[in-house]
Amino acid sequence: MADGMNTGIEAQDRGMVATSLSRLLADTYAVYLKTHGYHWNVRGPYFASLHALFMEQYTEMWTAIDEVAERIRALGSPAPQGYAVFAKLSDIQDGDPTNSAEQMLEELVRDHETLIAGARAALPLAQEAGDEVTVGLITDRLAAHEKHAWMLRTSLGR
Repeated sequence: MADGMNTGIEAQDRGMVATSLSRLLADTYAVYLKTHGYHWNVRGPYFASLHALFMEQYTEMWTAIDEVAERIRALGSPAPQGYAVFAKLSDIQDGDPTNSAEQMLEELVRDHETLIAGARAALPLAQEAGDEVTVGLITDRLAAHEKHAWMLRTSLGR
């Protein structure tokens, strides 16, 4: 209880979980931004359906960003903020607004797979810390990103 918090999770464990959530937050924010940009810039015969799909996905991620950041704060750590900080934490690259619809879909599938892998890596840290709240949050994020990736893959005809 060196930091004054007595939640039943040791400060060091809370810090490790918060660090893993910070990376998840940065990756989610990056995919949110890319998906929103692709929503604006998608073109072609499937514009209407992809425009709507991207909007559904970025709206879901927008809510999740806040939930992840607030969990980091509840663990006693500051939530990362700002593009430069997120860029250092994230492996997600910016999108190209001139990409074809198919390229956008392919890229977003890979990005969601990156998010899924990051969430899977964070999950055991939360489990080992006995942090059931974070376990639930990560599990919810896994389900959401797996669904997003599935919908994007299906849009590619896979």
